[in-house]
Amino acid sequence: MIRINPRIHIDESELEEQFVRSSGPGGQNVNKVATAVELRFDVRHSPSLSAGVRLRLGRLAGRRLTKDGVLVIRAERFRTQEQNRADARARLVALLREAAVAPKRRVKTRPTLAAKERRLKSKTKRGTVKRLRRETPREE
Repeated sequence: MIRINPRIHIDESELEEQFVRSSGPGGQNVNKVATAVELRFDVRHSPSLSAGVRLRLGRLAGRRLTKDGVLVIRAERFRTQEQNRADARARLVALLREAAVAPKRRVKTRPTLAAKERRLKSKTKRGTVKRLRRETPREE
């Protein structure tokens, strides 16, 4: 059981891990050992997530979310399978924690009367400066 926050828990059975060969430097080891981890989490069919969290997670995941609603996290930062596995899970938990926070609703406010007056006064002053900078036509 992976604990995201007090309300959200994800069962280990919902995660699917696949070990693949890592790209990049690593010498002879890189061609023989599958150290990179591809973590898959089915967002669309997960009973642990609410509809709001699913929606926010879909927006946050971006290209990492497949058409079928499966979140794919690839971890290949480290040279060992265990470290990459822990990294992939940590990134999943971070993403879910971010999606679990509902955005605050904006409260509509109106400018005060004094603020409106200051704005109009500054506009008038600016217009006066521009008018005074204009070249006046000469009378002959």
